[in-house]
Amino acid sequence: MNNNFYQLSASTPGGQSISFDEYRGKLVLIVNTATKCGLAPQFAGLESLHQRYKDRGLVVLGFPCDQFLNQEPESNETMETSCELNFGVTFPLFAKCDVNGSSAHPVFCFLKQHLSGWFGSRIKWNFTKFLIGRDGRPVKRFSPITKPEDIEKWIVKLL
Repeated sequence: MNNNFYQLSASTPGGQSISFDEYRGKLVLIVNTATKCGLAPQFAGLESLHQRYKDRGLVVLGFPCDQFLNQEPESNETMETSCELNFGVTFPLFAKCDVNGSSAHPVFCFLKQHLSGWFGSRIKWNFTKFLIGRDGRPVKRFSPITKPEDIEKWIVKLL
């Protein structure tokens, strides 16, 4: 288990590996997303946070996941375009990944190790959000139903 956020990496939908060391010194909001989820309208709120605070050091990172009722049917090839066209997303999206189980992406293993939810560490649904401080330490976990605008006070405080 990797205990340092900045030593982790993830692949873009096109297969390029991005080191999280690129986000050193930034406030990072990680979200497991799904385009066909009933919570997908949160993409607009996440994009709003991204636009409002990116110049002050916020980075929103989306990790599409198809583990919950197959609500991310898009392929890596079509998902970015779908998110841009349907939801106006410009923040970085990564390749589809698992957030639970033996094939869970290392970033979600790291986050769940440091921040449990109400009913344990397992991620229960799409749009679970994790805020990581500028020092790379996980700060807060937000439930899927927490609206992005309700996270803004945390973002302002930590920026």
